[in-house]
Amino acid sequence: MKTDNEKIETLEKIANGITWWIGSIPSLIAHTLFFIISFLLPLLGIVEFDKMLLILTTVVSLEAIYLAIFIQMSVNRSHEKIEDIQEDIEDIQEDIEEISEDIEEISEDIEEINEDIEDIQEDIEEINDEEDDENHSERAKNVMLKSNVSSNKNEIKALKDKIQELQDKIDELKKD
Repeated sequence: MKTDNEKIETLEKIANGITWWIGSIPSLIAHTLFFIISFLLPLLGIVEFDKMLLILTTVVSLEAIYLAIFIQMSVNRSHEKIEDIQEDIEDIQEDIEEISEDIEEISEDIEEINEDIEDIQEDIEEINDEEDDENHSERAKNVMLKSNVSSNKNEIKALKDKIQELQDKIDELKKD
């Protein structure tokens, strides 16, 4: 068995269908044919003109009452939908404002990060400069040491040669 909500939904669907049909071309054709037939009936002598007008007026009045109700139902639904849409728009606007604030905070964070990166780059440059200075002095020391070693090697070789000469002279003197 249907619940009250299901019954209401079914009635609303029927009302929506009728409202849609009333506003369609087939409805216009059906109403036009109905009025033509209504006026032809007295001309053909099937129904008296007064009775036809009474029935036609009653039918049209009832139809007008129900159409007014259906139209008001449509207006109410449209109004509810518009209110829902307005609430959604307000929620979206609030979300946009929050996102804008978040973007501003992120922008500020990015600026701070950029400043930190610049500071780090400056520190790295200073360290490189200091290392370059240390490297230059170490290189200079190494070059001087190598130069000294080279010169010492040459001197040692020259001394060895002298020692060898002296050794040879001593050997000659011993032979003599």
